[in-house]
Amino acid sequence: MKVFFRNGCFWYTSVSIVSVANSIQAYAILTYTARVYSGTTSPTSKNASLKPSPTTPNLTTVSPVTPLSARTFGTWTLLSSIIRLYAAYHIDNPVVYQLALWTYAVAGFHFFSEWLYFGTARWGAGLAGPVFVSTGSLAWMLSQWGWYVR
Repeated sequence: MKVFFRNGCFWYTSVSIVSVANSIQAYAILTYTARVYSGTTSPTSKNASLKPSPTTPNLTTVSPVTPLSARTFGTWTLLSSIIRLYAAYHIDNPVVYQLALWTYAVAGFHFFSEWLYFGTARWGAGLAGPVFVSTGSLAWMLSQWGWYVR
């Protein structure tokens, strides 16, 4: 029987377990999902053409998170965590390794595009964790391909 935490698979297993917990909370409450997708700062006045700035009064943060979007995000996260858990156990299987690698690539693309292109996420504590985990894990998996996959 394989040793489950061999050769650094502890990271992949840990990320999977945290992701399962994140999926559960996405179904239960909106608070943490809204921290990631904190939205844009917009004026509360009726003048919609007013551009937000540090000196503009009456600004509020509008999060685009709805119960449906939170559950969809939770489902997507759960599916990714299952793939990553399989990869932690079958780290030497090139197909499973590639699938896990793609989960991090897609997650990274998603978070960066929501932050930099769509503007539904703002840089802060809620976004920093997923961005660091997805990009760091992706970089590590790419650099360690030859070590794990033979």
